[in-house]
Amino acid sequence: MCGIIGIVGTSPVQARLIESLKRLEYRGYDSAGIAGVRDGRVERRRAKGKIRALEEVLAEEPLHAQTGIGHTRWATHGAPSERNAHPHRAGRVTLVHNGIIENFAELRAELQAQGRVFESETDTEVIAQLMDARLDDGLEPLAALKATLDRLTGAYALAVLIDGCNDLILGARRGSPLVVGYGAGEMFLGSDALAVGPFTNRIAYLDEGDFVSVDHAGAHVFDAAGHPVSRPAHAVPASAALVEKGNYRHFMEKEIHDQPDACQHTLSAYVDAVSSRAQAPGGVDFAEVERLQIVACGTSAYAGQIGRYLFERLAGLPVDVEAASEFRYREPAVTPGTLAVGISQSGETADTLAALRWCKARGLATAALVNVDQSTMAREADILWPTHAGPEIGVASTKAFTGQVTALTALAIAAAVARGRIDAEEEARLTRLLLEAPRLIAESIAMEDAIRLLAPELAKARDVLYFGRGPMFPLALEGALKLKEISYIHAEGYAAGELKHGPIALIDEATPVIVLAPSDDLFDKTMSNMSEVIARGGQIVLITDAQGARHAPAGVRVLVGPACDPLIAPLVYAAPIQLLAYHVAVHKGADVDQPRNLAKSVTVE
Repeated sequence: MCGIIGIVGTSPVQARLIESLKRLEYRGYDSAGIAGVRDGRVERRRAKGKIRALEEVLAEEPLHAQTGIGHTRWATHGAPSERNAHPHRAGRVTLVHNGIIENFAELRAELQAQGRVFESETDTEVIAQLMDARLDDGLEPLAALKATLDRLTGAYALAVLIDGCNDLILGARRGSPLVVGYGAGEMFLGSDALAVGPFTNRIAYLDEGDFVSVDHAGAHVFDAAGHPVSRPAHAVPASAALVEKGNYRHFMEKEIHDQPDACQHTLSAYVDAVSSRAQAPGGVDFAEVERLQIVACGTSAYAGQIGRYLFERLAGLPVDVEAASEFRYREPAVTPGTLAVGISQSGETADTLAALRWCKARGLATAALVNVDQSTMAREADILWPTHAGPEIGVASTKAFTGQVTALTALAIAAAVARGRIDAEEEARLTRLLLEAPRLIAESIAMEDAIRLLAPELAKARDVLYFGRGPMFPLALEGALKLKEISYIHAEGYAAGELKHGPIALIDEATPVIVLAPSDDLFDKTMSNMSEVIARGGQIVLITDAQGARHAPAGVRVLVGPACDPLIAPLVYAAPIQLLAYHVAVHKGADVDQPRNLAKSVTVE
């Protein structure tokens, strides 16, 4: 969600704080700010809106400091405004915070009763006020931090400056990620590796409940109980080249075009191309798994729904897919032999992480299908299933989605083998089909020119419906989500067979209908549904292959993609629906990479 950077430097840090915050823009934000220590006194600069507004403030009033913190905020408590922007200050304490403090109202009332005056509406200021009160009690900074953390209920990642401590940043994490970066005589804190990536490639990942003291000498890490611990530093490959737009207008456009490579990189972890064998990383024995319980949110949940079709059809393995935000609260009945699978691009999605922890506490084995293999979910799950899509900057997920579907397809093949549902010959056939996906995704991206021409017409719509059958149904849900996310056009996805059970009432000449129907054994049924739409004046855009195009009813707008086996159709036809949403949003002038009210990684419930 929000972004954090902290630098204990040997030279002025203002420019580097801003550079890092710009790399964190992809997380979504509504205000930004920095603070630094100068002559023992912390100064701060804040602005509502984009980072350029903060840069205007700094042009008039530069921040001269060699130790500083920065933050991009996505509002949870209090409207976007300068006074609600981070860093927040109380007495000697200045800090930035990602997450939500659930008991902030109780703490705020307690502190107000003690005579403390609050300047903002945020839960974050409670932390600063509480810690400053502990300093007033005579505690040293690290002890004051620990005493403050002991009072907090909720999620947080913190970076803290203290007046009088010129070369010190304190940090802590619970429920929100925080990393430590090691430089040459300098140290860094960040909300992820991308935040500190411009300055160092040596990263240590703090564990749940850790807090840390960072100075020129290094990092001193403590666990939740206050015991000194060691968190090893890892060499993280330089990612700067992976997070530049290059010749593309937006990160989202670049990441759509990155999908053939992202698919190929993910396949390398799951398929032996030489022997045409699928493999399941992490040592899972699917023969002993009785059921999969997939928990995920948004796009990842739709990838999980595609996975359900694959696992049940190929491996005969029952699969439940649930929205992680609802899963725990309905008190689900779980049974031994169930493998709980959390799917998340970031590996930090709060609802999904909580659902996995809930399953683990009840004795279930857990697996994490994530794009960040040092994320909290990856480290806590029993089994790690990585995708290798590379950094995804656009808020609306594209290549992370296809990476997830790629991995799930390979895992379903591996499960089918382990459960004796297919023999080696069929395994080889299926894996060869899967290995065709990168090339066919590239061919589907070549539909972009035709899609671009269609975008102005769709951009006029107030509502758009998406239909599909089989695995194309969750892809229709994903297509509708993409259009909603970045163009702000209301859209809904439906199983095409459900048309006459309600959605047909929405059909009229002003509501475009996007039909996903590559040639498969359900194609004729989908054509019958299209005829029902046409009879009621509906305007159809059919996304299909050449064979399907030959059977399209008269008057239907057809976008022709590559022919492919149904096994990989969700992979091949993901790019066209992403491009459709992208070009509609561009035509409308929307902020494609940072759509309103959305954040890349939702690290609070």
